[in-house]
Amino acid sequence: MEPKTRNKRAAIAAAAALFAAPMEGLRQYAYYDPPGILTVCYGHTGSVVKGKKYSVDECKALLAQDMMHAVDMVDRCVPGLPDPMHMAWADAVYNIGPKIVCDPKASTAARLLQAGKLEEACHQLPKWDKARVGGVLVALPGLTKRRQAEKDLCLS
Repeated sequence: MEPKTRNKRAAIAAAAALFAAPMEGLRQYAYYDPPGILTVCYGHTGSVVKGKKYSVDECKALLAQDMMHAVDMVDRCVPGLPDPMHMAWADAVYNIGPKIVCDPKASTAARLLQAGKLEEACHQLPKWDKARVGGVLVALPGLTKRRQAEKDLCLS
């Protein structure tokens, strides 16, 4: 990958991390989120050590690493998005996984993105505000707020 592309992706990841951090909040000890996933720091869910206190620097590093992965995933599945859209979709991937942009069989948003219907795809974001809690799919107020903020960013 050429340096210019790498630098642009890093800038998008940094901006998306700034967008995500207040939505996630910082928790330095592991906790279970509403769907029951062991989580720490700014929403990190991979290789979490229960009982460990994570430093703020560790949390920032995890956020940067996870967001870069989300930016790369969006770029692989839907290359060439305008920066605000790339940031919005990266935040969604960071928060709920790549299905929203990469799986056209399961996601209307992914189908629209792949068809180049970018604004229509942005309007799909609010539909992804649910999670399984106790086996039941429910809208979570924090996800509703976050998806609306992503939609606004996506359309800006």
